[in-house]
Amino acid sequence: MIYPSNFEQKVGFDTVRNLLQERCLSSIGREEVELTVFSPVYDEVVRRLAETREMMDILMEEADAWPVSYYFDLREMLSRLRVEGTFPQESELFDLQRSLSTIRDLVQFFARRDETRYVALRACAEGTALFPEVLKRLDGLLNAHGLLKDNASSALAQIRRDLFQVQGSISRTLHSILRKAQSEGFVEKDAAPSVRDGRLVIPVSPSFKRKLRGIVHDESATGKTVYIEPAEVVEANNRVRELQSDERREKIRILTEFANYIRPDLEELKAAYRVLGIFDFIRAKALFALDNGAIVPRIDNDCRVEWERAVHPLLQRTLKKVGKSIVPLDITLNEKQRILLISGPNAGGKSVCLKTVGLLQYMVQCGIPVPVSDASRFGIFDKLFIDIGDEQSIEDDLSTYSSHLLHMKHFIRNSNGKTLLLIDEFGTGTEPQIGGAIAEAVLHRLNTNGAFGVITTHYTNLKHFAETAEGIVNGAMLFDRHQLQPLYKLQIGIPGSSFAIEIARKIGLSEEVIAEASEKAGSAHVDLDKYVQDILRDKHYWENKRQQIRQKEKRLEELTARYETDQSEMKAQRKEVINKAKAEAQQLLSEANATIENTIRRIKEAQAEREATRGARQEFEEFRTNLDEKPKREKQPKEKHKPKQEKQSKQPEKPKPEPIKAGDRVKLAGHDSIGDVIEVDGNNVTVAFGNLKSTVKANRLERVSRNKEKEIVRQKGALGSDSDEVLRQRKLNFKQDIDVRGMRGDEALQAVQYFIDDALMMGVERVRILHGTGTGILRQLIRQYLGTIPGVRHFADEHVQLGGAGITVVDL
Repeated sequence: MIYPSNFEQKVGFDTVRNLLQERCLSSIGREEVELTVFSPVYDEVVRRLAETREMMDILMEEADAWPVSYYFDLREMLSRLRVEGTFPQESELFDLQRSLSTIRDLVQFFARRDETRYVALRACAEGTALFPEVLKRLDGLLNAHGLLKDNASSALAQIRRDLFQVQGSISRTLHSILRKAQSEGFVEKDAAPSVRDGRLVIPVSPSFKRKLRGIVHDESATGKTVYIEPAEVVEANNRVRELQSDERREKIRILTEFANYIRPDLEELKAAYRVLGIFDFIRAKALFALDNGAIVPRIDNDCRVEWERAVHPLLQRTLKKVGKSIVPLDITLNEKQRILLISGPNAGGKSVCLKTVGLLQYMVQCGIPVPVSDASRFGIFDKLFIDIGDEQSIEDDLSTYSSHLLHMKHFIRNSNGKTLLLIDEFGTGTEPQIGGAIAEAVLHRLNTNGAFGVITTHYTNLKHFAETAEGIVNGAMLFDRHQLQPLYKLQIGIPGSSFAIEIARKIGLSEEVIAEASEKAGSAHVDLDKYVQDILRDKHYWENKRQQIRQKEKRLEELTARYETDQSEMKAQRKEVINKAKAEAQQLLSEANATIENTIRRIKEAQAEREATRGARQEFEEFRTNLDEKPKREKQPKEKHKPKQEKQSKQPEKPKPEPIKAGDRVKLAGHDSIGDVIEVDGNNVTVAFGNLKSTVKANRLERVSRNKEKEIVRQKGALGSDSDEVLRQRKLNFKQDIDVRGMRGDEALQAVQYFIDDALMMGVERVRILHGTGTGILRQLIRQYLGTIPGVRHFADEHVQLGGAGITVVDL
């Protein structure tokens, strides 16, 4: 149920209809746009939206494969053919052929694709008759230009052959007469045969018209040319007329016969064209959605409004044309807060918010996608009521307030738990105290009925009522007190203010008048707006704090999980190392026992001969030495292993080092910086250390081998990794806010200095200094200091809603 009857005009849906009709390809589609209505049935709304979403997928992924030509509406012609003896025109037959081909292509589009794709659209096309025999017959009747073929019937073929022969004979005779007349001077040299009343004639000068025997059919407007049909072709032209009449009668016979052929299928043909119109309408909805960034949201089979980043599509189009952006709306209505009471300054966006709710909800229940975020959820309402604008009527003897009361009467009587109410400027139009009291009573009754709604007002008593009444919540359209301009943002949970004093001051009303008004209203009432904004600022501040704590807790959980994982891996690795060491020890013990047994056996076999015993003992000592040195060798780099005979050999004489030359890698003695030799000039060497060139003495340089360079880089990397870990831990624990309220000037300045130094070292881009307002001295000292730091790019007051002049935001 929609109330009042002009609901669509009030929320702007009539403009949406026009935009949809502009995107239709046929009058059938435009008719479907006109017929679409609000539906309170959940399954029907879901089906409509599913069809549109699938069409959006087609337009984004397979636009070239979707047929978009020949969306003709031939239902009127089909209705005319119900009468016996009627027939279509050749052009209508051509339109029928092409549009039936389009319907066939639409249905076959889904037949060529997997059954799991485009389920909703496939169901929409299911059962549509394709009329292959009708198309086959039309292909046999019409040529590529939409005219009846010569072989459409044997009689038509014979007539056209006879007509072609007679016309050829006339043309030859006429040209012969024309050439003779030109040679005798009766006709101009550049004259050519013409047609008058369907007959071939020759243009002749009036002075020579007696020279040419025949019938005068016409003369030019100036009278300087007459058109004569020579007597020799009169009979032939008469024959042409007869044949043309025969051709026309044969065409009518063929068209009538075709009409008789399709007459039993007229209703099915009309149904097929209805399907064509439905697809045209769905395509228009999909195009509108893609043009406006709309989506098909989640639909729940209950009453709710849980929208994020919702925008009014018509306002968005208007602002986009002038290069402006719209402020999105976040709004929630559920069982706990069914009615939202919005207050705030005039021209602050209250009515736009209300119209946005009405239009988007109406669009969804008409099956049209809406511009919201993916996280939004829509419910289904049975009734949509709206009271907006001035509907006073002289004829009905209704004032503005009387018309509002009539609407309230209808709302109270007909609203229930499945009703969405939209009321603008609730209670206005009469004396404020009585109007406010009546509005409060009406609001109480609507709340008792369990209705959902969005209501805008300026009345303070309604704001107080919303704070105490269950099911009603206050909302405010935010206002920037410093810039004196609305922010067009909705904040749910707090009442708004009209900011009358601020707006009066902005437009230039004298301060005397403003002061007098403030005095009459009372300071408590004037300061109420300021207190509300302070509460909102603190709320934002603590919400940000809560968010930061949640992020840190999440980070801590991740680090704890990673630590536990690393610890488990280390335990597994330790166990593996111990098992490996035990196995190696067991192997060594087995080898040692085998060696001892072998030595004893050899001594016994040699019967204690001195040389054999000495040899056996020497082999056993070598085995024990190797056994003792094996762990030491495994700990040393492989390149330091030398064959045993090399250790025992005499050390060779150390070769004289080669002189340093260009291209060598060198380092300064006692330093780890490595550079490239660029030039050598005697004892002076030019070396490039990175981007720095320096000339040093050759005896201060050491040539660095590739292995030595790797070792130096590895040592630097190990040292750097330790520093990075320390820096990472400090950055993890760094807080981007500092609170210096209550400190003396020197204490606060020292704390800020340490804070800014740490922020610069951590690479933080933005920090906040909470110093409060007070007398402003602390704020001045801190900002003087910030102005002297090269690493500070910019600093300014925090946003008015987040603390204003009491907080300094510093960009580094």
